[in-house]
Amino acid sequence: MKSIQLVIVAVISLLSSTTALGENNTNTDENSVMAEQQNFYVTQQAESDKLIALSKQKWQWMADKNVDDLAALFHEESKFVHMSGSWKKAREMEIIESGSIWYKNTLVHDTDVEIIGNTAVLWSRITLEAHVRGNDVSNEFTATEVYVKTENRWLLLGLTFSSVRDTHKIEH
Repeated sequence: MKSIQLVIVAVISLLSSTTALGENNTNTDENSVMAEQQNFYVTQQAESDKLIALSKQKWQWMADKNVDDLAALFHEESKFVHMSGSWKKAREMEIIESGSIWYKNTLVHDTDVEIIGNTAVLWSRITLEAHVRGNDVSNEFTATEVYVKTENRWLLLGLTFSSVRDTHKIEH
């Protein structure tokens, strides 16, 4: 009697788990698409996390005036937009090394990242404590960083400081 019950359970289980061949293929295709989407989102989140960590490391390198690591991070065609002007990599490196702008401390309040292909845009709501031309200053900014992935590593292509109120929020 137990063997008949096991056979019945097995048949019911088999019937409920498999359907007509076409439907089974559809389920397999749907499962494959769902798995690809899940893998995409996991990969995107991992890349976003890497970029956020890289951005925070960049702020520390700027505070430390670590021009060697910054030179490796900044794309050769990078551009920087500040309150007082815009310039390319060489000038930004000179400013950091000379201390004409010393990024003493950056408090990151919020961050958001969008990645499209090999390009990423990272927005950070920050309080920047700096020493600028002999004066200590503290400013609220949204820093917009544009990264491009080249040879499997992210390089900073652009950094723009937008002055904002301390109540400014980044929409996620």
